[in-house]
This record gives sequence, C-alpha cells and structure tokens, in this order.
Amino acid sequence: MSALAALGLTRIINAAGTVTRLSGGIMAPEVVAAMAEASAVCLDMLEVQAAACREISDATGAEAGIVTGGASAALLLGAAACLAGLDPRAMNALPAAGPRRDFVMARSQRNMYDRALEVAGGRIVEVGIPDRFSGAGVRDASAAELAAAIGPQTAAVFWVAQDWSEPPLAEVVRLAHAAGVPVLVDAAAQLPPLAHLRGFLDAGADLVAFSGGKAIGGPQASGILAGRRDLVASALLQMLDLDVPEGQFRLPAEFAGNQALPFLPRHGIGRSCKAGKEEVVGLLVALRRFQAEGDAPRRARMQARLEAVRAAMGDTPAEITPGATPLLLIRCADPAQAARMEALLRARRVHLNQGRMREGVLVVHPAALVEDDLMALGQALASAFASAGKAG
Repeated sequence: MSALAALGLTRIINAAGTVTRLSGGIMAPEVVAAMAEASAVCLDMLEVQAAACREISDATGAEAGIVTGGASAALLLGAAACLAGLDPRAMNALPAAGPRRDFVMARSQRNMYDRALEVAGGRIVEVGIPDRFSGAGVRDASAAELAAAIGPQTAAVFWVAQDWSEPPLAEVVRLAHAAGVPVLVDAAAQLPPLAHLRGFLDAGADLVAFSGGKAIGGPQASGILAGRRDLVASALLQMLDLDVPEGQFRLPAEFAGNQALPFLPRHGIGRSCKAGKEEVVGLLVALRRFQAEGDAPRRARMQARLEAVRAAMGDTPAEITPGATPLLLIRCADPAQAARMEALLRARRVHLNQGRMREGVLVVHPAALVEDDLMALGQALASAFASAGKAG
C-alpha cells in the first residue's frame, strides 16, 4: 500500500495552477532526487544558505539571496530586515519596532499577503484611492502622493509586482531612494518570464521575494529573498538557529560584506520562516532547471498540455490564450452556469482556476497538470459543461 493510501489520501486533478491550497505543482525527478540526497546527510545550514546565496546571486544578479520557507516567509523576513537592519538590539525587539516602522504602499496593491509586513512589526500606510478599480474613475496612487507619504517613520516602500501596478517600479525606486529608504517587492507569482528574475532588481529594488514552489518548480514550502547584501544578511540572521556560543558564529563571506555585529541576536522574528536542507537543495536544483529550459520551450510544453485537454473535450467550446503561460478558457453562458460547472467538477476532485468565474469564464491552468491528467480532465470538462448547461 502506498503512503498516501495508508493515510487515506487520494489525488486530485489540479487545473487551477500552482496554488498552495491545492499543494502547489509537481517537482521534476531530479529535484526530488536532490531533496532525497540532502535528507540522507547532515549539513551546516550556514554553509547551505551560503551555497544558496551563490546560486541566487548568479540567477538574479543580486548581491545576496537566501531560501526561505515560502514567498510569504520571504516577505516577513524582508520586512524584518528593513525594520532592524544589522542592529541586533532592533532584531531582538521585533515585533515591537522602533520609530521607523511604516511600509508605504499604494492602496490598490493591498492584498491578503501583505500581513507578513505587520507580523514582522511593520505598519502599512496606504496611499492613493483606486478609483480605476472601483469603477468610480481613472485615478490610482501617484508618485507624488507616494513621495509625500514617506517620512521619518518610513522603514520601506512596498511594491506588489503586477502588470497594472502604479506607480511603476522605476519611479517608486527613484523617489524612495531619494528619501533614503529601501524598496521591498512582492514578486511571488511573477515567473515566468525568466527575465523577471533580474528585472525587478535591475530596476533598483532593494529586496525581492519570489515563490520557489510555483513556476520555478521547487518544493512548495520554499521561497527566495534576494537583494542588498546587508538586508539579506539581516533576514538570514533573523531566521537562523543562533543557539551557539557567540565566539563560534561567523557570517559567511557571501553575506558579511564589511559589516560586524556588536553582539549575536537571539532567535529572530523569522525563526519560523526557516527552510530545511531538503527545501534549499531542491529549490536550487529547480532554479537551475528553470533557467536552463527557458521561456519558449516552457511555453511550448504548457501549450501541448492544453492542446491535449482541448482535444479530449471534443466539440465543447474552449480557446487557448497566449502568454508567458498559456491558458485554456471555457466561456459559459453566464456566471451561474460557470459556478454550476465548477461545482460539478470539484465534486469529481477536479479543480479549475476560479479567477474569472464572475465573468462566466473558467480557466484551465497547465502548470500543475501531469500527463495522466490530460485525457481525464478533457472528458470531465466536456461532461460538466453539458450538465451545467442543461441544469440552467
């Protein structure tokens, strides 16, 4: 009996994408093998994170990088670094932050993940009024409004990477750096394209958080924090097990720069954000694979999956849209039919992306599908589409 069967677990078809609630995506055999190899030995975690720093720096162009227990963990640690810097007194005080505790951000970019900043001890200061999203007008936050909100209590400016985000990152970086504060970017789900590994840092961001368990194809509980060496070092110190005699601890050269700590802090606010040796090694192997494959072959691989699903749907109408990741769209007569269809599929342990269900559109995302899913998914879609239409 398999381990999953022994635990009473049965697989689902995940056509929603690499979402955490559906356990993310599927790791490549070499990633799994690397994690198994790491699991069979003991390693010094400082050396493991130093190796991660070298790999992440090479991939992103950042001064330094670490692997965390997910993208949300990277945001928490990034916020903690902006709040405390390399001051162990400030690290020990978190989440009771000092006078510089504000994270300035556009109100239109607020989301459920920015709570990580507050967990670290930060306070979010919203700027602008997103009339373009409420339907009341066309305005959003302006660069001048953002600049006016930066003051003596500002720890950082927080920017969420989306195509529609305003003000643009380059302008945010310019005004933040003019005021002497760093910019922390949430780019958790902004891969592919591959160019984004470097793009936000090239635009001047001081810290960028990526998910390791989405497009990169690493373990679900992994993330990357990359950026300025002093800030990444602060994040690392606030995540590590520091239960060693103080004289024995040395930051690896990859993180130390010219900084010297007056004393070693206690276990930090980000201790629960740690990544194990298996997650770190698995993510680094996945990161190499992600870079080596490149955008065009990855896009063609995803397109082929969707073509197989569409073929199995027979005459059921569906279209494949282009993009960094192609998607298969099923347009229902109205949102009610889409909701019925989604519910029918979910009852059969098939999960679709619901992001456009209010428009009457259901989305098949290919990233977490495997070969054995494709025929069964297409047939299930055709059956549910017909049944949902009749029920209406």
